[in-house]
Amino acid sequence: MVRFAVACEAISPISSKIAKIEKLADYLQSLDDADLEAAAYFFTGSPFARCEQKTLRLGGSTIIEAAKNVWNVRDADLTTAYREHGDLGSALSEFVRPPVDLGLFSETLTPASVKAIFEEIANAAGRAAGKRRLHLCQRLLASCKERLEAKYVIKITTGDLRIGLKEALVVEAIAKAFGAPTSDVRRAVMATGDIGSVAVAAREGALHGVRISYGVPIEFMLASPLQFGSSYRELSGGEWLIEDKFDGIRAQAHKADGTVRLFSRTANDVSHSYPEVIAALARIPEDFILDGEIVAQRNGMVLPFRYLQARLQRKTVTGDLMNEVPVAYMAFDALAIAERYLLDEPLTQRRGRLAKIITSGEHVALVHARVLDGENTTHVLHENFKAARERGHEGLVLKRADSPYHPGRRGKWWLKLKRELSTLDVVVVAVEWGHGKRAKVLSDYTFAVRGDGGQLVTIGKAYSGLTDAEIADLTQWFLQHQTGRRGHAIAVEPRVVLEVAFDIIQPSELHESGFSLRFPRIVRIRDDKPVEQIDTVRSVRKIYSAMLQREGVTQ
Repeated sequence: MVRFAVACEAISPISSKIAKIEKLADYLQSLDDADLEAAAYFFTGSPFARCEQKTLRLGGSTIIEAAKNVWNVRDADLTTAYREHGDLGSALSEFVRPPVDLGLFSETLTPASVKAIFEEIANAAGRAAGKRRLHLCQRLLASCKERLEAKYVIKITTGDLRIGLKEALVVEAIAKAFGAPTSDVRRAVMATGDIGSVAVAAREGALHGVRISYGVPIEFMLASPLQFGSSYRELSGGEWLIEDKFDGIRAQAHKADGTVRLFSRTANDVSHSYPEVIAALARIPEDFILDGEIVAQRNGMVLPFRYLQARLQRKTVTGDLMNEVPVAYMAFDALAIAERYLLDEPLTQRRGRLAKIITSGEHVALVHARVLDGENTTHVLHENFKAARERGHEGLVLKRADSPYHPGRRGKWWLKLKRELSTLDVVVVAVEWGHGKRAKVLSDYTFAVRGDGGQLVTIGKAYSGLTDAEIADLTQWFLQHQTGRRGHAIAVEPRVVLEVAFDIIQPSELHESGFSLRFPRIVRIRDDKPVEQIDTVRSVRKIYSAMLQREGVTQ
């Protein structure tokens, strides 16, 4: 594992994608099959193959307890180290030393041996599972001979490798290392969900034998934001299709041998929450992997997202709940049908295949796509956007007609056009330290509006929208204007005014205002506006009422 850690440390600062791939490929070539398989998993940030759908179930508290027992780490020292580094691996690695005598044996760690310990941790069960996981974690840490080794062992354990690698880059490195076509490696990884075994197959020239593994979620292709009212130059060249952007839950549907499963963006199996969708998809004769959106829908009309929230993460769905919040699966792409993988086919062909197997009904529907007229792009887009919003949808998704399906990528093949519901001028009342690259700055801001009695009442929290320079400047200001604690956050003098955009307002018991904002993001710092002029709960109620009126909801 020392060599693995050295490779990670060398790859991390490289900004060039090509150089990262070359460095990783050189390391992968040097491994035997067992270490190659394990290292391939680790470089994607996971201890296991995606197809295993297995987790370590090893929380940060257990890792910290193990470090205390092995290295005699003190709480105060760990807090200081964590504040300095922003991740547990880097923080705990400062304390590596010969272990306290715990009756543990020390071994030389390799990717394969670490993977074997991970398997034992994941398989620990029964009343003594917690103690067993702690003992195995202690064994793992006690075997780390160097700080760098410990740093990356812990990073893998926490799923926080963070060296600028994603699965797509690891795929390219495997292809380069073993002289295989990148498209063949990518297809094999998507088909099996097992990048480790694919790496070994690539070395052996056996990728042709890989088959589709139904029930293993594929990473979702993502859309990049397209600014409303811009010149839309991103749409120049090529033919584009327009789809409505639904306000629901992205879901991948797998059907094989009569069994249907639904997977969320986080690869969780959410089938139990939507039994009527499962039943409708099961009636489709073919085996398939589809991409789509689950929405709340009644009589063909899509309901706002807040209705769907009643169905989220429900393990038991009653008939009354299904009647109260009916749902539908809106299918817009086909990734596989039967034994044919479709990722490399252009979108128009994939949609053509999808249309042949989907018959729109009460709980499953084929998403309609229109060709974008290139003669008057702005007018057409805005008219379609207006119509989509009137249908209760978020906005539009624009897709190049010849686009392949790129799992996990947010490129320029797909674009999303949204427009915020409104903006509010708010004041920051509490701040928190960020994570990772922002661990040394206060970047998470809790903000408030003015209540009916003139008091400040919280309404949300945001951490995106400002530049690194703005965050750095505000960090210094906040540190000089602390007033105490507010839960886990630092309370600050309420003098920094921000303009915050958002997509939806919804009632909430989480905040003192009684409302919360969905997808809040900071538009700008309002140095020109005094705190006395920030928005009020009364103005929030007006925006909320207007939103309901547009949705046809009576209060």
